[in-house]
Amino acid sequence: MLLILNGPNLNRLGLREPGVYGSQTLEDLERQCEAWGAELGEAVTCRQSNYEGQLLEWIQEAQEQGFGGIVINPGALTHSSYALRDAISGQPLPVVEVHISNVDAREEFRHTSVTAAVCRGKISGLGFLGYRLGMEYLIELAGGAAG
Repeated sequence: MLLILNGPNLNRLGLREPGVYGSQTLEDLERQCEAWGAELGEAVTCRQSNYEGQLLEWIQEAQEQGFGGIVINPGALTHSSYALRDAISGQPLPVVEVHISNVDAREEFRHTSVTAAVCRGKISGLGFLGYRLGMEYLIELAGGAAG
């Protein structure tokens, strides 16, 4: 079972900067992740919050809730949240950081991720496909079942 987490402002997909993030919505992304999960034989739960504390709680509780791995798009918290970094590093599940846009081709402040170093990997700039690749990696890492 995989947990897909989306951070601040990702609820505005389709409305916020469509030239950067595309015209599809968060609901489209969640439906796509669930469909990919079904195709890959893995249950998927998608959650989004604009609140750092909520994301921290979901990360901290993930293993007890039976998740085998986490795909996370921390949004702007990627660049500033040491609390999120500590939550990721303080729990045993593998985590893949995903970004829809190529953060390294954008503003300078987006080039630094404080969370990537405690994740198993980082996927950036591949749109929604990055989520699938993160899911596939976690499933492969678990030997065919992520939890």
